[in-house]
Amino acid sequence: MKQSHQTIETPSKASILWQLTRPHTLTASFVPVFIGTVSAMYETNISVWMFLAMLFACLCLQIATNLFNEYYDFKRGLDTENSVGIGGAIVRHGMKPRTVLQMALTCYTLAVLAGIYICANSSWWLAAIGIGGMLIGYLYTGGPLPIAYTPFGELFSGVSMGAAFVLIAFFIQTGTVDQTTILISIPIAILVGAINLSNNIRDIEEDTIGGRKTLAILMGHKKAVYFLGFSFFVSYAWLIGLIIAGTVSPWVLLVFLSIPKPVQAVKSFLGKGGPAHSGLAMKATAQTNTFFGLLLSVALFINYFIVR
Repeated sequence: MKQSHQTIETPSKASILWQLTRPHTLTASFVPVFIGTVSAMYETNISVWMFLAMLFACLCLQIATNLFNEYYDFKRGLDTENSVGIGGAIVRHGMKPRTVLQMALTCYTLAVLAGIYICANSSWWLAAIGIGGMLIGYLYTGGPLPIAYTPFGELFSGVSMGAAFVLIAFFIQTGTVDQTTILISIPIAILVGAINLSNNIRDIEEDTIGGRKTLAILMGHKKAVYFLGFSFFVSYAWLIGLIIAGTVSPWVLLVFLSIPKPVQAVKSFLGKGGPAHSGLAMKATAQTNTFFGLLLSVALFINYFIVR
């Protein structure tokens, strides 16, 4: 009788580095930048270089935050080889913690270089906002009281990445911020916070052991999922309100083509499939932000050419 030998494939270095960036979360950076830039088209001619610099800086900031998360969760003993859903570069693939930290600092350096270009071509006041964003990225899992260990992770990520990225992307093109853009940024902030919430819902058990007091832990699994669903509802309802108020065009209704994704996210979290279903729910939550944001950008883009 032949014995079957199961080969365990070792991920390539490129694959490990890619997973370290937490790719499913990166929509939280580029979607707000897209929306802010498209909104600016109504006011001025778009600078492609400023758009690219903003996109690059935001992605670097978010990747650095994810790397700090990997590093400090390991240092605090929260991540183990049996942990679910983490990047795993340190605990599973033997990457040195110092290397992960250096990569995070390198990303910050690249963000600073892009930020200098942005400030030099818009306003140096943005430097203060950039430094504040970098502090939040570091303090999310670093420092004596990490934000990730509190119920405020969703709030900080939603405001500092969702709303702020939209408004800064708009400002660097136009030199100002208007009420319409502020109102448009609110559902984006909610959906970016939802990505964070979905991650915390999945990690309730491990985060409880690790001493965290996230919003998901305080609410409990079922109530946290209902709150996630409510967050989705508010995001879509908010746009209907803006249409009724005449703030945005009815073309924005294109966003409702993305409805199946939030429905899938909630259903998956309420299912009994364990980690597999939680992974699907997290992916669907990130895709909600992606499709919602891109469809909103398309709607604003179409309306721009109609009203010209």
